[in-house]
Amino acid sequence: MSRPHIYVTRMIPQEGIDLLKKTCRVEINPEDRPLTRRELLEAVKAKEGVISLLTDKIDAEAMDAAEGIKGFANYAVGYDNIDLHEATRRGLPVSNTPDVLTEATAEMAWALLFAIARRVVESDRAMRLGTWQGWGPLQFLGGDVTGKILGIVGAGRIGMSMALKSKGFKMPVLYTDEYPNPTLEEKLGARMVAFEELLEKSDFISIHVPLLSQTRHLFDHNAFSHMKSTAYLINTARGPVVDETALVEALRNTEIAGAGLDVYEFEPKMVAGLSELDNVVCTAHTASATISSRTNMALKAANNLLAILKGERAPDCINPEVYEING
Repeated sequence: MSRPHIYVTRMIPQEGIDLLKKTCRVEINPEDRPLTRRELLEAVKAKEGVISLLTDKIDAEAMDAAEGIKGFANYAVGYDNIDLHEATRRGLPVSNTPDVLTEATAEMAWALLFAIARRVVESDRAMRLGTWQGWGPLQFLGGDVTGKILGIVGAGRIGMSMALKSKGFKMPVLYTDEYPNPTLEEKLGARMVAFEELLEKSDFISIHVPLLSQTRHLFDHNAFSHMKSTAYLINTARGPVVDETALVEALRNTEIAGAGLDVYEFEPKMVAGLSELDNVVCTAHTASATISSRTNMALKAANNLLAILKGERAPDCINPEVYEING
């Protein structure tokens, strides 16, 4: 019996590759960069399975190129890079990598929160440049954290973890979500509120929603106008949830106090003016970048793809209706 031929669109931790190589012919993007569109369409030809990254646009054109494909395992929790409707129409299972990066992402949200509130990057820069002249009572004044109101936009796995970690800082928690979260309400006394109320009352707002048509530019000029001038925005979800041009204007005009960003609307680029502002902390989409998280993502993606290749149900399938379609 021939070994399935699969493609991995960028090198992932070796543990995942080793698992795949036990039963598959594995081809990997040799460059440490995203594939160009032409390279992607060429690479997926005649492959039975593909491990894709969030930088890979898997649409009808890509699926046409991957003639004979059995499914896609996305090395990410989010899957806005994949046309899920089209994959389902074709009977192709698609999986993601939930759970294994929940804590790492929540921790990164907290890292950004503290970094922007306490102006860590600014004071670090002053030390490195040798411009600090010694302690002064008005230097690098930031925002308090303990006792301040934390707003969680999207109380799923990551949003809930972010909120639960606030307990030690005695922060009242507000949240918005499609459904109530009994865990947050029981353990923190959190309140589910309308989006506008969360904007108006929160001192810190942390975004944890997927990128959908209804969440694109959820944070726009109007949203920023409803936030406190002393409030901070944290985004470890997806860049286009925030209108980055509107954010620059809000930060420049001190409509809000600051922002901590790990994701960007036009990733890997930032909109004009963002990098010039001191009241924003920018990291390079590193929320899941711990050794254990990235390794477990690789193992999860590999196990999902192996199940797809065997005709079995992928453990983390995000379009399970394909199994009904395929009987």
